[in-house]
Amino acid sequence: MYIAMNRFKVAVGREAEFESIWKNRSSSLHEMPGYIEFLLLRGKTFAEDGYTLFSSHTSWKTEEDFVNWTRSENFRQAHKNAGASRDLYVGPPVFEGFNTIEGV
Repeated sequence: MYIAMNRFKVAVGREAEFESIWKNRSSSLHEMPGYIEFLLLRGKTFAEDGYTLFSSHTSWKTEEDFVNWTRSENFRQAHKNAGASRDLYVGPPVFEGFNTIEGV
């Protein structure tokens, strides 16, 4: 399995707006071969640094399935308005991808 995560530093006080964008988005992930699950995770608030940490977390059967999604029209449609909410963030999103280790 492959896990793809984007970490977001959301400006303090803008958390509800960020969550609303995710809750109300149109998603076609379930149409993609190899897609397993999506989770939006809310982490700790770092008030002194001005942000709350969030992570989008998707699980895929294989890394290839994930890469195919990033090259798809579904991906382009899902991200077409991403720049419109830049003011919610303290810095850019950070991507992290992981392959699971079998037998552990």
